[in-house]
Amino acid sequence: MGGKKRTRNRNIISKLRQSQIAGRGFSRGTQLPEALLQERDKRAKWHGIPVLLQELYESSHLNSDFTRTHTVLKELSSLLSMEAMSFVTEDRKTAQESTFPNTYTFDLFGGVDLLVELLMRPTLTTLQKPKMNDDLVKDCLSVLYNCCICTEGVTKILASRDDFVLFLFTLMTNKKTFLQTATLIEDILGVKKEMIQLEWIPNLSGLVQSFDQQQLANFCRILSVTISEPDVGNDDKHTLLAKNAQQKRNTSPSRAEVNQVTLLNIPGFIERLCKLATRKVSEATGTSNFLQELEEWYTWLDNTLVLDALMQIATDEAEHSSTESSDESTLATIPLRHRLPQSMKIVHEIMYKVEVLYVLCVLLMGRQRNQVHKMLAEFRLIPGLNNLFDKLIWRKYTTSNHVVHGQNENCDCSPEISFKIQFLRLLQSFSDHHENKYLLLNAQELNELSAISLKANIPEVEALVNTDRYLVCDGKKGLLTRLLTIMKREPPDSSFRFWQARAVESFLRGATSYADQMFLLKRGLLEHILFCIIDSGCKSRDVLQSYFDLLGELMKFNIDAFKRFNKYVNTEEKFQVFLTQINSSLVDSNMLVRCIVLSLDRFESQTEDVKVVEVLSECCLLSYMARVENRLSFLFRLVNIINVQTLTQENVSCLNTSLVILMLARRRGKLPFYLNALREKEYAEKYPGCLLNNFHNLLRFWQHHYLNKDKDSTCLENSSCIPFSFWKETVSVLLGEDRTSPCAIIGYIDEPYMEVIDDLVIYELHSRPLKRFFSVIYV
Repeated sequence: MGGKKRTRNRNIISKLRQSQIAGRGFSRGTQLPEALLQERDKRAKWHGIPVLLQELYESSHLNSDFTRTHTVLKELSSLLSMEAMSFVTEDRKTAQESTFPNTYTFDLFGGVDLLVELLMRPTLTTLQKPKMNDDLVKDCLSVLYNCCICTEGVTKILASRDDFVLFLFTLMTNKKTFLQTATLIEDILGVKKEMIQLEWIPNLSGLVQSFDQQQLANFCRILSVTISEPDVGNDDKHTLLAKNAQQKRNTSPSRAEVNQVTLLNIPGFIERLCKLATRKVSEATGTSNFLQELEEWYTWLDNTLVLDALMQIATDEAEHSSTESSDESTLATIPLRHRLPQSMKIVHEIMYKVEVLYVLCVLLMGRQRNQVHKMLAEFRLIPGLNNLFDKLIWRKYTTSNHVVHGQNENCDCSPEISFKIQFLRLLQSFSDHHENKYLLLNAQELNELSAISLKANIPEVEALVNTDRYLVCDGKKGLLTRLLTIMKREPPDSSFRFWQARAVESFLRGATSYADQMFLLKRGLLEHILFCIIDSGCKSRDVLQSYFDLLGELMKFNIDAFKRFNKYVNTEEKFQVFLTQINSSLVDSNMLVRCIVLSLDRFESQTEDVKVVEVLSECCLLSYMARVENRLSFLFRLVNIINVQTLTQENVSCLNTSLVILMLARRRGKLPFYLNALREKEYAEKYPGCLLNNFHNLLRFWQHHYLNKDKDSTCLENSSCIPFSFWKETVSVLLGEDRTSPCAIIGYIDEPYMEVIDDLVIYELHSRPLKRFFSVIYV
C-alpha cells in the first residue's frame, strides 16, 4: 500500500516536470485537484505550498485589488526566506534541491512563472485594472531572488526571457522597488548566455539620469556585468593562438564594447561616477573599532540583498531620528548590535566605490580610452582620490591590513581589501602608456621633474610640458608619492605589494624617461625593491614577478640606477641570492633580464663617458651579463620554456627577450655565433633540432601575431628603443629559406631533423580550437 502512495507522489511530480518542460507556465500547479494536493501535502512535506500557489493564482485575477494576493504571498515568502538566509550564511551549498525543499517545491508547482506573469501583467494587457502596490512588487521580486539563489536553474530560465529582463529595468524608475529590482537583475545577468545590449533598455539615458547618487552607485553593479568581456572559463582559451583565432572570427565590436560606447554617450554619466568615486565618507564610528566591526559584519553579509536591506533600515532609522551622536566615546557605551546602522553606512559606501572604480577601470581599458581619459582628467578624478587617500583608501591604523581571508592568501573578498585593490588597478590603467600619468603628481613634484631634466641637460618630456597644472593633485604629496610611502610599509608577502608594484610600474612604462626614473630613485624605490627580492624572504611568485618588472623599468638605460644597485648588492652572497631569484622563474624575471641586456649594450657604446666606464667596470650585474656564456644560458632557457601552443600574454615576453638578445648580437655581427651555440646545445643535450625547430615555429607565429598589431609593435619599439623595422628585419633574416645563409635558422638544423612548416600550418595553428585584472600585456 505504501508503495502505491509513493508511486502516486512520483507521478504527480513527473507530470509537473513534464509541464515544466513543455512550458505550460504557472498554471501547471493549478490543474491538480486541491483535495489531491492536500492529501499528499503532509506526506511529501510540501508545507502547503501547492495549495497556497493555487490561492495566489485565483486571487490575482484581472479585477482583483490584490489584497488577498499580497497576504498569500507574504505567507509563501515566510516559508522561503529562511532558506534564502540559510543559503547566504552557509556558503551557497550545491545540493540545492534537497537542501532547500520549500523553494524547490515553490518552483516545481509554478510559483516562479506565476510571479513573472503577475509582475509583467501591465505590459501584456491594455485593460484598465487595479495597480499593484509597491510593497507587493517588492515582495514578488524578493521571492524571485530567493528562488534564484536557492534553486538551481531558476536564474538561467529567467535570464533566457529577454522580455522579462528588459521589463525589470522599467521597475528601476520606482525608488521604492529599485533595490530589489537591481539585485535580481544583477543575479540574472550574471548567468545570461548572451550579454544584454544596453541600448535595448527603453530610455536608458533618461533612466540613468533619474537615479540619485546612491542608485547610480548600485546600478554600477549591473553595469560591471554588461561592459566586461565574458570570462571564457578555460585556461587554454587564453593562449595567443586561441585569441588570434577568435579575433579573426569576430571582426566587429563585441557587445561589451558596444555597451561601453552606449554608456559614454549618456550625458553627465562619467562626471557623476567621478563624484561618486571621490565623495567623502562619514567616519562617525571612529577608527579604533571600525575594522573589527567591518570584519564581523562581512562574515555574514555576503549577500548584497541583505546588506542593502539593512542599509535601507538604517536610512529609515536615520530619517526618524532627530539627532545622531558621532562621538566615539558615546558609541563605545552602546552595544555593538545597536551600532550596526552606522557601520553599515561605511561598508555600504566602500562597496559601492569598488563598483564605481571597477566601471571606470574597464572603460579606461576599452577602445574609447582616450575619450575616457580626457573626461576623467577634466572631472579631476585623480586629485579627488588623492584627497581621500589617507582618510579612507589607506587610513593609518594599527590593525594589520594584510589579513589572510579564508584559505587563499590573495583573497580580495572583504570590502576593505577589494576597495584597495580596485583603486590600485585604476591607477595602473590610468598611468599605463598615457601622458595623463603626470596628473598623479602635484605642482611641486612636476617642478622637480623639470629640474631633474635641466640638471641632466636633457629636454623635458613633451607630456610633462603639456600637463594642465589645474588638473594635478593638491596638497603636499601627489598620489604617486603617497603610493610609494605605503608600499614601503607593506609586509613582504602582502598581496597588496603585487598591485602596488604594478601601479608604480605603469607610471614608468612606455618610452623610457630618465627624469621619471630619477624621481623614483631619489625616494629610495630601488633599495626597497632589492630588499624585498633579496632580504625580505618574500616567497610569493606574483609579488616577485611584479618587482622584477618594476625593477627593469626603473633601471633601464639608467647608469645611476646600476650604480645604486651595486651599492646595495655589495657582497657576493647578496648577488647570488639575487641571481637565484632571477633564475628560479625566467617567465617572471625575463623583463628584467631584457632590461640588463639592453642597458649593457647602450653603456658599451658610451665609453667616452667616465661615469659609464666606472660603473661598467664595478657593477657586478653588468659584469655578469657581459659574459657571453651567461647571455647564451638565458637564451637557451628562454627558447626552451615556451612553444607556439603554450604562448600566452604572460609568457610571450620570453620570446621577445630572446629576440632582443639575438638582435643585439646581429648588430655586432655575432648572430651566427649565437645560432651555432644553440645548435651545439641541442647536440650536447642529445636533442638535435629541438631548440631550433621550436624557435623557428615561434618566429613564424611572431610574424603573424605582431605584423598586424600596431599597438603591440609600438610597445616593443618604445620599451626596447629598437625600431620595429629592425625587429621585423631580424625575424625575416632568421626565417630565411637559404640554407647557406649564416644568419638563417634553417642552416643550423641538419636535414634529418628539419620540421616542415609553412604558412598554411601556421594558419591552421591559429584556427585550431584549443582546450586567463585585468591582466597587463607584457611584450
